[in-house]
Formats: sequence, C-alpha cells, structure tokens
Amino acid sequence: MTLDISQYLVPEEPFYRPQANELDLYAAAYAARLPVMVKGPTGCGKSRFIEHMAWRLKKPLITVACNEDMTASDLVGRFLLDAAGTRWVDGPLTVAARHGAICYLDEVVEARQDTTVVIHPLTDHRRTLPLDKKGEVVQAHPDFQLVISYNPGYQSLMKDLKQSTKQRFVGMDFDYAEADLEASIVARETGIDAATAAQLVKVGEAARNLKGHGLDEGISTRLLVYAARLMNEGIAPRDACRMALVRPITDDPDIRSTLDHAIDAVFA
Repeated sequence: MTLDISQYLVPEEPFYRPQANELDLYAAAYAARLPVMVKGPTGCGKSRFIEHMAWRLKKPLITVACNEDMTASDLVGRFLLDAAGTRWVDGPLTVAARHGAICYLDEVVEARQDTTVVIHPLTDHRRTLPLDKKGEVVQAHPDFQLVISYNPGYQSLMKDLKQSTKQRFVGMDFDYAEADLEASIVARETGIDAATAAQLVKVGEAARNLKGHGLDEGISTRLLVYAARLMNEGIAPRDACRMALVRPITDDPDIRSTLDHAIDAVFA
C-alpha cells in the first residue's frame, strides 16, 4: 500500500510571531538541507516554530515525542507478524526519509544515546538510513530534513547529547519573548484583553526570576495561555493563575507562597 505523505502536511497556518530573524535562518537551513537543532526552555514556542515553518515551506512534518523507552526500532521500523505472515513497517524517521518530510525529534535528549546514534548517517554528506534488520539502506529523499529540539536547562551527565551528535547540526536558540511581544502572543492566542495579557506576563516574569533560586524552570508562555483560557471560562484571575501558573511547576510551600503573593500584587 502506497503511503499518502500529504496526510502529514500542516493544513492551516500555526500562529507564530517571530522575535528576530529566525524565519530566514531556518528557511536558509532548509534550502541547504542542513539538519537543525533548536534549543530553549519549556513552552517557549520551539515546536510551534517548526510547525509554522513546515506550513510556510509546504512540507510534510512528522513529529516524534522522544522518551527514555524509545528504541531504535521505534524510529526506523520493525518486522511485524500478522495473518499474512511477516511484514516490515517503516518507523517515522524512515517514512520521513523515504518520502521527503521534515522529521522533528522533540526533546531528543529524553531518548537513549544508543537510539539517537541511528540519526548520524542522515546528518552528514551520506544522507542515508541503514535498516540493518531489513538489509536495506534508504537514501534520503531530496526534500528530507532532520530537526531536533531540547531544553538545555535539563542537561546533565545522563541526559545530554554527545558532541558527536551536536556537531552534526546547525543550532538555533529560543527563549521567552520580550514582555510586550509575549503579551501580544497571549492575547492573540486566547482573545483575552491586552491589559490582562500584560498582567499575566508580569506574573511569568516574577517566576522566571526565581529560576535557579528554588525553581528549575520558570513559567512558560504555554502556561500563560492556559491561565488566560481559564479566565475566558469565567475563572477569577487569581484562581486561574494559581491553577495554571503555580501548582504545575512547584510543590515547595515557600515558592508557592512567593508566587501567590506576586499574583495578588499583580491582580490587586
């Protein structure tokens, strides 16, 4: 059965508001078919950016949410047994390489290092994917591109990319937008008024200032959007902020109290 790769096209424009020249940078990397590594904190817009660029370039996008249980077979494919006998089923990486999609490995450091090694031949001049179990070498389609993302804030000796992997990619840094831009993003995403969006961003900034001082990660733009959506459902601002911005990120009573006071001050 022939795969319809068009099912992976992004049908509608994902909203994305650029912070600098990242649209041009990524477009140039795609034109050169360079593998791209995007780095930044949780919920700052990395995945949305890749979706937007796939839509802009009119290329199919296959996204893989990496996890510590993911094996190489989960990426490249495996033999399956059914009523007709044994058949090979391509994994998402192989599908993308065969048919010319952008393959996006989200939070790639969550995958085991022995799994991520399989991407190496696709990220240099060879642009090939060996399927050892099948005895086949897939030559990547001319439109294929590999993109990976991760959060540098979670780097550790156990969870980091090898230099042999990092140096196969060009890199793009992402961060939370400046206050005015972030407020406009929250307002555009949720329909909430500009003044309330600006207040939510102030709460987010207060939490981000605590990063490294009790918090591993600050409040993401995604969580600000969640808080605004709760408000749109009639939840009082303070309650919405506590539910969306504080309770998910910390159980520490002192940090919670600090953030709760910040919310009370902003939404006085």
